[in-house]
Amino acid sequence: MLLSYSTSILVLQRLAIALLTLVIVSFAVFFATELLPGDVAQILLGQAATPEAVAGLREAMGLNQPAFLRFLGWLAGLLHGDFGISYVNNMPVADLIGDRLVNSLRLAGVTTLVSVPVSLCLGIGAAMWRGSLFDRIVTVLTISVISVPEFMVATLAVLIFAVWLGWLPALSYGADVSSFSAMLKAYAMPVISLSFVVCAQMIRMTRAAVIDTINTPYVEMALLKGARRSRMVLRHALPNALGPIANAIALSLSYLVGGVIIVETIFNYPGVAKLMVDAVATRDLPLIQSCAMIFCVSYLSLITLADLMAILSNPRLRK
Repeated sequence: MLLSYSTSILVLQRLAIALLTLVIVSFAVFFATELLPGDVAQILLGQAATPEAVAGLREAMGLNQPAFLRFLGWLAGLLHGDFGISYVNNMPVADLIGDRLVNSLRLAGVTTLVSVPVSLCLGIGAAMWRGSLFDRIVTVLTISVISVPEFMVATLAVLIFAVWLGWLPALSYGADVSSFSAMLKAYAMPVISLSFVVCAQMIRMTRAAVIDTINTPYVEMALLKGARRSRMVLRHALPNALGPIANAIALSLSYLVGGVIIVETIFNYPGVAKLMVDAVATRDLPLIQSCAMIFCVSYLSLITLADLMAILSNPRLRK
């Protein structure tokens, strides 16, 4: 009972830290967008607008209020599900984000379906045959991929598959998913670019988790009793490594949040990241802030989930 109580307290502490972090991040997001150069009212009205017209628009949009009061109003709106009104489109931000968010989630889902099985197979295989040629090849490839940023992978993918070979389109609109071939053409390039870094991180963490479990005394005892290495890993080591592996998956998928911004911009994919980049060009502050908070909440949720998985799967972390 004491262990269960202490674990519950630890989980609640992690959730409280996550909420506090989210408040701090919202403060940073709001005031970082306030530092963007240019006057929003002046940009909307154009250079020929009179100072009186600019001042009137600033008053109508509430931009003449102190920044801290506008932050409190914006934060209160977020808590009630109100993302505000877009300055440029004069539409609710939630309506602008709705379809784009579905596209981004679809891209993240397809990337997850591709990267997780591949990473688990390669990571578990590298741990099973540790020190072999296969393990060395996988290790060298993962280190090489981790060293290459997402924009370089995306650029190389465009040059190879779109320019030189002509197999896939350079832009991905993600609209035509009526058949498997159409979906493959629409998502192949972004998914390849995102999966490279995600798979590399996941393979290394999965390999480390399985090897750490293989080195435990009960697994070594199974090997001494004559169990085959494959049986030792799959029947004895892998079930006890599921907690760390799930933690590795959640932690690795958090890299999707940063990578999707670059990939959607390069391939002109109609997701939330592309919408935020376009909003920065027009100084549409409510839209920028809402998109940034979506990415922050996604990243923080995955990190918190990974932290909770690590606590629940490892008794040593509960003390």
